[in-house]
Amino acid sequence: MTADLVLETRDLVKQFGGFVAVSGVSMQVKRGTIHAMIGPNGAGKTTVFNLLTKFLQPTRGAILFDGQDITFHQPADIARHGLVRSFQISAVFPHLSVLENVRVALQRPMGNSFHFWKSGRVLETLNTQAMEILELVGLESKAAMLAADLAYGQKRALELATTLALDPKVMLLDEPTQGMGAEDIVRITGLIQKAAKGRTVLMVEHNMSVVSSIADTITVLQRGTVIDEGSYETVSKNPKVIEAYMGVETSEFGGH
Repeated sequence: MTADLVLETRDLVKQFGGFVAVSGVSMQVKRGTIHAMIGPNGAGKTTVFNLLTKFLQPTRGAILFDGQDITFHQPADIARHGLVRSFQISAVFPHLSVLENVRVALQRPMGNSFHFWKSGRVLETLNTQAMEILELVGLESKAAMLAADLAYGQKRALELATTLALDPKVMLLDEPTQGMGAEDIVRITGLIQKAAKGRTVLMVEHNMSVVSSIADTITVLQRGTVIDEGSYETVSKNPKVIEAYMGVETSEFGGH
């Protein structure tokens, strides 16, 4: 069983003064799956993400990645190991082209990050690989466009492309469909499924139709604790889960 786990938390606790934001969270993310974290506002989802990516250090507990204890590693070390968080502010360079954004990301594993002064001829060698990634996310026709000029949904697709360029083992997606219209939600959901082939995805997502359609496993948080974990069919019938959402997002579990 342990060999199938790529990411694991054990009794994770995070306190801010007297406030306990995360209380004894144990979660097991299986390799090659799409795993969703859900819960009402204030449930502790973002805090867990910040603990996993080491922007916060836990008060107690442990985090294991590929069987290695990474509880007190630095954020840069986590990314090098292959645990990469996407859909954050400033995830792309707005005044570089779409192609250049992906090309910059491709340089990181080579140890050439941000070497903008390198000759164009050297960087051209990365163009083929960058275009392959842009084709995967449907942005090949926008390669020459400035990132700042993309529509909102296209910017999120570019963020996904730059994350894929880092060749992550596990992608952490922080509310990937937030602020999107129905058409963009369908598109990004499909891109997440494509991106998940050959890797693991852990995402925080509020849209239950997205979660129910693509998540293999769902962890439900409430007030910093796990109240259920399993398939959508399982957790959506749990009275505790339904109660957690009542009065907050009353229609979340309707129609599925």
